[in-house]
Amino acid sequence: MRNSGMALMAALATMLTVPALAATEKGTADEAIAMTRKAVAFLSKEGPDAALTAFTGKDPRFNDRDLYVIVYGQDGKCLAHGANPKLVGKDLIENQDTDGKFYIRERVEAAKSKSSFWLDYKFTNPTTKKIEPKSTYCETSTDKIVCVGIYK
Repeated sequence: MRNSGMALMAALATMLTVPALAATEKGTADEAIAMTRKAVAFLSKEGPDAALTAFTGKDPRFNDRDLYVIVYGQDGKCLAHGANPKLVGKDLIENQDTDGKFYIRERVEAAKSKSSFWLDYKFTNPTTKKIEPKSTYCETSTDKIVCVGIYK
């Protein structure tokens, strides 16, 4: 009986520890690229209304730990944001990070000449609530810029 009680306690401790570790685990560059590509394909197949709603609505296919989809128009207007729905519909072209970097403007400029790219800036991590260095992978899709970033 004592051994089965200890085994049960060990199992419970493992069950409680694994979700805590998963919550602190950061997304990887490969995962960001894969999620971006999945979002671009979903946008193409389902159309902008369904896709932008899914991205902003925290659909688990497009929101995992600190990874989430962001979509901008070529003018810098936020069309979907998986971490902060309050940004949707806003013109963010003049947004700056804590170092004064115009990261949305840079994203829009890069999208004019590249079909995919990475950009570095600082942003609030939704899991830690702290401003952290971030690297965001983006792909252009017709008139939209679809991105997923990783926190370093």
